[in-house]
Amino acid sequence: MSKPTGSGSARSLLLTVLGEYVLPREAPVWTSQLLRVMDGLGVEEKAARQALTRLSASGIVTAERSGRRVRWALTEHGTTLLGEGAERIYSFGRERERWDGRWLVLLVSVPESRRELRHRLRTRLTWVGLGSPAPGLWVGPHTSREAEAKQVIEDLGLGPDVSSFCGPFAGIGSERDMVEQAWRLGDLAAEYEGFVRAFAGMRVAPGEGTLLAQVRLVDAWRRFPALDPQLPLDLLPPHWIGVRAANIFTELHEAWHRDAQRAWDLLTGPVTPPA
Repeated sequence: MSKPTGSGSARSLLLTVLGEYVLPREAPVWTSQLLRVMDGLGVEEKAARQALTRLSASGIVTAERSGRRVRWALTEHGTTLLGEGAERIYSFGRERERWDGRWLVLLVSVPESRRELRHRLRTRLTWVGLGSPAPGLWVGPHTSREAEAKQVIEDLGLGPDVSSFCGPFAGIGSERDMVEQAWRLGDLAAEYEGFVRAFAGMRVAPGEGTLLAQVRLVDAWRRFPALDPQLPLDLLPPHWIGVRAANIFTELHEAWHRDAQRAWDLLTGPVTPPA
């Protein structure tokens, strides 16, 4: 499973443009076209070019020269990365697994002195959907993700220091309190509220305005798979705002899709200024 990228940066916006418009077409795009879109998103040319260079160094895109001009194509690695990301982003929040009441529990012992390892462990287990209500303890309601969690543990060389269990919550303590300690749902709800305020009822200009709005929408939404473990509704507050946010994303993305794609095709037509 690919890892998330922070939202709003030049790199993040460029990845969103590539995933939304370049990936489906399997065709390279001129530098000038990317710079025009990035400028419309408020990214200065220097920052956009730096982001392109860094994506090239990461093996996500490759440059193809034609005289003085340069166009960019996704590599095989970039195609896989963006394809997996698109699948997760577009489907995120639409459906939730039926929950059987069982928890996946990991006991992980990592010394405080190994801070980098602790950070990597937290980042990757959070991406799998686990939360930590107490030091050394990780829990998640998706027992089907045990194989993913095991892979993380093996990749980090922590196999001998970890124990796992699956089972229902017992009669001591509060399940909801554990959920709040593990995931801080209040903070997550605030993130969703910001998304709803930004996009609910948004009206955009046709053509390039829709194209840019679509990029901002997807770039804002792509953060949530890393923030939200997609807990079963049984464990969430009533009228959970994440459900409304997911509906807004789906409705707007579908409503803007055709016009945004058409605007991209017009933008990337044969008449383009040199890069």
